[in-house]
Amino acid sequence: MQNFHRLAILALPAALALSACATTRAAPLPDGSDVALGQKACVDGPIVQPVEVLEDSRCPMNARCVWAGRVRVKMVWIRGNGEKQPFEATLGEPTQLADGQFTLESVRPEKMTNVAIKPADYRFSFRFAGGL
Repeated sequence: MQNFHRLAILALPAALALSACATTRAAPLPDGSDVALGQKACVDGPIVQPVEVLEDSRCPMNARCVWAGRVRVKMVWIRGNGEKQPFEATLGEPTQLADGQFTLESVRPEKMTNVAIKPADYRFSFRFAGGL
């Protein structure tokens, strides 16, 4: 019986965190599959917002490069109490967030040598793997 109570105590914060997406707004937030800069999204539990592209050094798809490059994005995690906690996400690299790992999985559009990407054109896909 003691183990059940311990498990319940440990599971409660995770359940509350995962339910944050459903209870923070009257209208549900979009998921993390197509998120623009400045847009809030619920990513498998945490509510996050990409704020700024810090680096986009990806190799253009119509060029040959020695290095594939990387994308770094300034993010904000909006905690259950409304507090905003900044963090940085790098394409393909898991970042510790809450009780799990947050990953910037993809960045669109593809980079081209002759086209500058405007901040409003960026779209991101995120994943969160966490919980007990």
